[in-house]
Amino acid sequence: MSMMTNTLGRYFASRFLISAVGAFASIFLLLVLVDYIEMVRKTSGLASVSAIMVAKTSIYRVPQLLEKMMPFCVLIGAMTCYLALSRRLELVVARAAGVSAWQFISPALAGAIALGFLATVAYNPMSANLRELSKRMEAEMFGSASGGGIQDASGFWLNQVASDGQWIINAARSEQQGVLLTGLTVFKFDNDFQFKERIEAREARLEEGRWAFKSARRFSLNAPPVDQDSFFIPTSLTPAQVRNSFSTPETVSFWQLPGYIRSSESSGFATAGYRLQYHKLIAQPFLLAAMVMLAASVSLRFFRMGGVQKMVLSGVGAGFLLYVLSKVTEDLSKAELMHPIAAAWLPVSVGGLTGFLALLYQEDG
Repeated sequence: MSMMTNTLGRYFASRFLISAVGAFASIFLLLVLVDYIEMVRKTSGLASVSAIMVAKTSIYRVPQLLEKMMPFCVLIGAMTCYLALSRRLELVVARAAGVSAWQFISPALAGAIALGFLATVAYNPMSANLRELSKRMEAEMFGSASGGGIQDASGFWLNQVASDGQWIINAARSEQQGVLLTGLTVFKFDNDFQFKERIEAREARLEEGRWAFKSARRFSLNAPPVDQDSFFIPTSLTPAQVRNSFSTPETVSFWQLPGYIRSSESSGFATAGYRLQYHKLIAQPFLLAAMVMLAASVSLRFFRMGGVQKMVLSGVGAGFLLYVLSKVTEDLSKAELMHPIAAAWLPVSVGGLTGFLALLYQEDG
């Protein structure tokens, strides 16, 4: 009977899945706690913001952060699983029964590929949607602050040229990939580049041929501030162009990436980042399987033989080096110095081959 379908194989697969999900949940709770404390610090001066709203914002922000750490969750989960099996001598019994290392890591490999597939097709779209919800909640919280949350401006800039001069727009936050901007400061210059006025607004939405601003206050040089419920700035930008400019590849779900790549190409925008993210998501199941191979190569040693701590540290170090490699290839791909397919699959190949060769040396000499 195949190791993948018999009782022992299902037991090994369940132990791996429990360990991986446990590591994922532990890191999730840790990140939520840290992010919640940081959000409480930022909103401490806002009397209208409740603790429940801050907690929900943190919970919605963390899934996208945790998605980047998923390979490490699988690495830690697999190492924990095999170390526990070794400590309880279950691996010794399995080896005595004639089960090789290749056989009792195959269920974990299948489980890692299944987790990676679910992460790509289900978890990634969910985390992208939750990130949009968290941006909306942040806009509601900081939008009630004096100045519309301008103190949190993080560098979203637009330059709009009109017949009467230029409008330079700075937004603190963007939602819906840039179609909705919040926490705005607008600087108006005439055709001679002379400053005319400054405008603060709560939000601006891109409509057909114009930006529609709401809850604005206009400051000019020779007059007191004037409050306006709404005002408009003409623009030639389309929603597709704005989304391509404001959205980062990580905030676009797996199912939307092909459309973004096509629209970016037709608009003349760079597509390297979107292509890299798309291929990284396709390669994710195999990256998780490579992490299982790395974990198995450093955690199958029997406890009575000693040296377990060094093996565990070497596994963590290998995972860190693989992360560094993935960041280097990612930067090279975004700079268009490496093809996105090569950048996405090189860490998978290096990690998988390293674990395979280490296991091959340990098991077959």
